[in-house]
Amino acid sequence: MSLFFVLFILFEIWWIIWIIVALTRKAYTMFTFLLFTDITWVILCLFTADYLELGRFALLLLPIIILPPMVCIITEYQRGVLFRLGRMKTIMQPGFNLIFPLRIDIVRKVDIRTFTIDVPKQEVITRDNVPVLVDAVVYFNVFDPALAVNKVADYAMSTSLLSQTVLRSVLGQHELDEMLSKRAELGALLQKLLDEATDPWGIKVSAVEIKSVELAESMKRAMAKQAEAERERRAKIIAAEGELQASEKLTQAASVIATQPAALQLRYLQTLSEISVEKNSTILFPLPIELLRVFDANSKK
Repeated sequence: MSLFFVLFILFEIWWIIWIIVALTRKAYTMFTFLLFTDITWVILCLFTADYLELGRFALLLLPIIILPPMVCIITEYQRGVLFRLGRMKTIMQPGFNLIFPLRIDIVRKVDIRTFTIDVPKQEVITRDNVPVLVDAVVYFNVFDPALAVNKVADYAMSTSLLSQTVLRSVLGQHELDEMLSKRAELGALLQKLLDEATDPWGIKVSAVEIKSVELAESMKRAMAKQAEAERERRAKIIAAEGELQASEKLTQAASVIATQPAALQLRYLQTLSEISVEKNSTILFPLPIELLRVFDANSKK
């Protein structure tokens, strides 16, 4: 048996295996194509004249040219958008797939995992005319591979640029205090706006997180002075409220003592006992003014 027939039998077995695979996967169009090309190839190989012996060996290259490019492996986290003669045919699922060779079928693989976009720092002028630098993180994924391929040239870049624009426009409508205290609410608003804008592209924006809000040094010093003044104001108010409450209690105590004069003497003795415990060298004795007036009257006599 010649070398030509040995190679012919091997390639024919290989071709038949591909035909069986196409039939088991219910790819009937691919099955018809493989069967027709196999029959044509067999006829050309077996019924070529002897003076075309070199041409018959050239025909053995046909399975190598046609069959290997027909394999298309789609991983689990990808989907394949199949174009046949320039028109979108179907969405290919993960696993082993067969496509037409010779650029008849073109497959665009789309990653459906969650992507993270680090939005560059954007200079924003808030509603109260404060310049700040804001950066954020956007999380998105492709939910419709056909739209992501057909409706936008580069969905990742387009989503990134749209995020920068929406970030500047939305945060510019809020004051600085809102940006610092309501990051979660602003992130939810940004996520909603981005998701609505990217839906026609087959993109789902799952979350937007504002990472940081940076202020100029002069603004930081002004805010520190404002916070310090606010703390001093609260401290003075608390001290004044304490004085008011103390005066009210002293007034109540004076009213009680006024009804029982002996209570004042008891309070005086209690004070002396407290002073003696502290080992003070000086003790003050409070004297009624009336007593001094009696001594003054006696001296005049």
